[in-house]
Amino acid sequence: MAIVDLVMPKLGESIMEATILKWHKQPGDAVKMDETVLEIATDKVDSEVPSTAEGTIQEILFHVNDVVPIGSVIARIKTGAAETVTSNPVTITPVKEVVATPTHEKPAEAIHYTSTSAHQQGYNSNGSSNRFYSPLVLNIAANEGVSLSELEKIPGTGNEGRVTKKDILQYVSDKRAGGQRSEVRSQMSDAGSQQAVSFVKESASLTTHRQPERSEGTSLTTYSGNVEIIEMDRMRKLIADHMVRSKHTSPHVTSFTEADVTNLVMWRDKVKKDFEKRESTKITFTPLFIEAIVRCIKKFPLVNSSVEGDKIIVKKDINIGMATALQNGNLIVPVIKGADQLNLVGLAKQVNNLADNARNGRLKADDTQGGTFTMTNVGTFGSLMGTPIINQPQVAILAVGAIKKRPVVIETPHGDSIAIRHMMYLSLSYDHRIVDGSLGATFLTAVANELENFNAERDY
Repeated sequence: MAIVDLVMPKLGESIMEATILKWHKQPGDAVKMDETVLEIATDKVDSEVPSTAEGTIQEILFHVNDVVPIGSVIARIKTGAAETVTSNPVTITPVKEVVATPTHEKPAEAIHYTSTSAHQQGYNSNGSSNRFYSPLVLNIAANEGVSLSELEKIPGTGNEGRVTKKDILQYVSDKRAGGQRSEVRSQMSDAGSQQAVSFVKESASLTTHRQPERSEGTSLTTYSGNVEIIEMDRMRKLIADHMVRSKHTSPHVTSFTEADVTNLVMWRDKVKKDFEKRESTKITFTPLFIEAIVRCIKKFPLVNSSVEGDKIIVKKDINIGMATALQNGNLIVPVIKGADQLNLVGLAKQVNNLADNARNGRLKADDTQGGTFTMTNVGTFGSLMGTPIINQPQVAILAVGAIKKRPVVIETPHGDSIAIRHMMYLSLSYDHRIVDGSLGATFLTAVANELENFNAERDY
């Protein structure tokens, strides 16, 4: 008999951990090659993990809701072979991921590591420890000014003593509360007793209303009035963490412009029936917008990049993410790989196929990976414009608003006139670490010009 280690598979270059949602097999259950063993989730998409061997599940090493680093051994399968092997070991190339920190602190680094087993992985934080910290924990520690030496002293409640998000937040909360108490004692020693008592009451009030502390399993926050408390679902929590990390990582700047898309609208109205009949797919505005974005990225490649430490990584591939609304109201961003290699028909088919798979839960992990630039259509929901949050590790995201008919001044060689035109606002949020206002505004204007100068006589 041999034991095969089933490891947490690599799910993308920027994903370092995944959450276990459900085990389909339990110890003692028979399993076939490629049969689903468990379901996992990242902040991008849910996935199934298939068996890499045929045999019997001998041991499960993690529980449901555990957050597991990529490459970890998550289960062991007993087979009929004669030796113990590790199935598909995952080696992760060391990359330093700089997390946003206060200016007076040294940036924390999330260390990508080579995993061996669930009992052997670790992060050597100070040369003497063998403790693993997830990127999320390191991010929170950096943002709150918690040093690695302090992290070593935090008791962990996670698997094998790992420090969880709840542990680090509780530590930060206790640290803040301790600082407030020290400040109160200082005020009491300097002021009169009556003033000190007043200050203590005010501080207690601020602590209660502004920074409610949470203890294990309980909440001290009270709510007045008629309220409904809704627990976030797993995906909403992941989205929330992703958005907060993006704001902490990138200094966001948003530029706005508007475009006269009358020619584009009239062309689509003219060809959409024939397009669907001939190509067996609909022509929406999204592939037309993506086509214009791709042309402008080729002119301004710096918006198609990412930042790693003090290095700017300019991406030669143009992979466009498109924010897609799910039936539950959440958003997901499937990616059109090699968008610059596709014509309009190819873009339309990719857009419709990915959107349909997203809404019906058929996206694969690879469908949301590798994006280099993102577009979101806030006009779908009736918004005129928006200030989108950058999809990390990208450096820019473009939002297109609703197309509205408006009276517009038209300049001609024979004088000005007022006409009813189809107008649309565009907004670009960009990472001001490497994209300056001049580049951001110039790129956005170029996209608007591409849309305004759309050839209404073109074929598809």
